[in-house]
Formats: sequence, C-alpha cells, structure tokens
Amino acid sequence: MTEAHHTGGCLCGAIRYHARGAPSSTNLCYCNQCRRQSGSPMPAFATFPDERFELLSGAPATYRSSSIAVRQFCSTCGSALFWRRDGAREIDIFLGSMDRPSDLPPPSFQIWTVHRVPWLPPIPGVADYRGNKTGSQS
Repeated sequence: MTEAHHTGGCLCGAIRYHARGAPSSTNLCYCNQCRRQSGSPMPAFATFPDERFELLSGAPATYRSSSIAVRQFCSTCGSALFWRRDGAREIDIFLGSMDRPSDLPPPSFQIWTVHRVPWLPPIPGVADYRGNKTGSQS
C-alpha cells in the first residue's frame, strides 16, 4: 500500500506545500478568528505532524492572532493556509487550500459551535464541541 500524498497552495501559486500520509485529524472550526481569516462561516482543517509536512515554495506571512497561536497566509493573494499552536509539533492546514480536499477523510469533530451561524445545522455524526475540543469556552 502506498502512502497518500496531499499537495496544496495559495490562490496565486506563490506558496506550495506537501503533506504525506493520513492527517491526524480533520475538523471544522466556527470561531470568530477562523471565520474572519477565511471569509467562510465554517472553515475546515486537516492536521499533520511536522515531520510529514513540507513547504515546497514561497514564504507565508505570519500573524499572531492570539496568545496561543499564529496564522499563516499568502501576503500576495491573501489565501488562508495554516494555523499553528505555539509549541505544537503539528500544523493545521486550511482544507480549502488543498488541491484535492476530497481525498481527505470527512471531519471527525467541530469546535466553537457556540459561534456557528444559526442557519448552518449541526453535521450528523460529527462530534460537536461548544468551545475547544476539551469543552472549554475560553
């Protein structure tokens, strides 16, 4: 059996990346920061360990969006690309930046559903957390 390969990048093509294998998780986030950065009411992510992620070209801009994490994006076209918790050894990749997001498994959980817009119903079979995955709303 061969290992899966996932490629992606920004809208203008300046930034390209590669991730291999299965993600450690896929999820949806409804927090205000993810919604604002992506322009979407329900951004989706795939999480990969650092050792299975490689930046192939370009250099994403970094924005410290909170006391616990940074967000990365293309400074030319503005595409949302990555979210990284301080000290973590994994990277959350915006699923919309992947070339073939349908090759990844469906989300297994959704976080910050307290901020979900009312016209978006809960997704059946996907674990629902009002705050972060531990249930905290801080």
